[in-house]
Amino acid sequence: MELTLLGTGAPDGLPRPECPCAACATARGMRSRAATALLVDDALLLDLTPGAVFAAARAGHSLTGVRQVLLTHPHDGPAVELPAGLPPAGRVPDGRELTLISGHRVRAVPMDAPGTGYEVTAPEGARLLYLPPGAAPSGLADRVAKPYDMVVGDVVGRPDAVARLRAVEAIAPTTEIIAVHLDHDAPPGAELDRRLAAAGARAVPDGTTLVVGEYHSAPDVPRRTLVTGGARSGKSVEAERRLETFPEVVYVATGGGREGDAEWAARIGLHRDRRPAAWRTEETCELVELLESDGPPLLIDCLSLWLTDAMDRVDAWDDAAWANGGESALRERTAELVAAVRGTRRTVVAVTNETGSGVVPATAAGRRFRDELGRLNAAFADECEQVLLVVSGQVLTLRG
Repeated sequence: MELTLLGTGAPDGLPRPECPCAACATARGMRSRAATALLVDDALLLDLTPGAVFAAARAGHSLTGVRQVLLTHPHDGPAVELPAGLPPAGRVPDGRELTLISGHRVRAVPMDAPGTGYEVTAPEGARLLYLPPGAAPSGLADRVAKPYDMVVGDVVGRPDAVARLRAVEAIAPTTEIIAVHLDHDAPPGAELDRRLAAAGARAVPDGTTLVVGEYHSAPDVPRRTLVTGGARSGKSVEAERRLETFPEVVYVATGGGREGDAEWAARIGLHRDRRPAAWRTEETCELVELLESDGPPLLIDCLSLWLTDAMDRVDAWDDAAWANGGESALRERTAELVAAVRGTRRTVVAVTNETGSGVVPATAAGRRFRDELGRLNAAFADECEQVLLVVSGQVLTLRG
């Protein structure tokens, strides 16, 4: 089954008309995207968009052989003129199946938002799932009999759609995931590629033709990642993005609760509200036990609070205690953590603070914490396939 993406952008396209934002300002040339529309084997058109005939011609295809035009979502604004020779556009009721004269079978898949997804099965058996913008499948069975060969959908806007499909094994390691409906909330260029790669997905330019079910090298998703940066740099948001397409995640909060501290409770609430409902939270600093066990991915937030707890346990803030065995006890505990990261079989994303780039702490205890956190960050990073530095919400790849 051959799939040509006549457009890969949001319904309003990218750049949006009259939008002054930075993303739209840079969406020029090869970075511009027309509204998403898919041409399947020159016989089926999924979503009718302005300029579809010209987009097909630029991609080396014609719409003259199209036998069915299906819409996935309500189209706002003036009606799109139907090109001469095309059959009327329509939508299929949820759960209904069409069989085209070309031999393709098309089943309407219910969504959790206005719109319809379409499962397309080619005569030779290849299977494609196309999702409308801002929507995810609803009412999925516990397990599917066979994973899709390709899933095309709103990966940036609805990463949980990928998570749901992975949970029921509709997306397997061999499934190709293509991001479409890309709007100005998606980062441009290499940053988009990096973010999608973390989800096992990729984006392609308008006019790209793909073969559904063809072997391809899947994006390399690092198993261990360290995300570092300053306060309020966006490092926790970046860490959460890296795991938002996984069906199950254990969020490890090393800070715990602080009785009577309203400001800390507000911080914890903000993090909790941002996380997917399916994630499970554990408030603990016993990271070695978690790393050595099997289970879903871990998001550890953060190493600096883990180090604070570790220093509390050996009374490392006191100069005498530090000199009288505290230093060696702390180094032993951090070495156990680093060894557990090296040996873990789980996917791990850890957050830490980058210190030491500003004012030198005024106290010996403060300088000790700064130095030990620097050592811990360096040792932890050595065991990670990818290390990211977040500055002002922008992600710089230091490794991987």
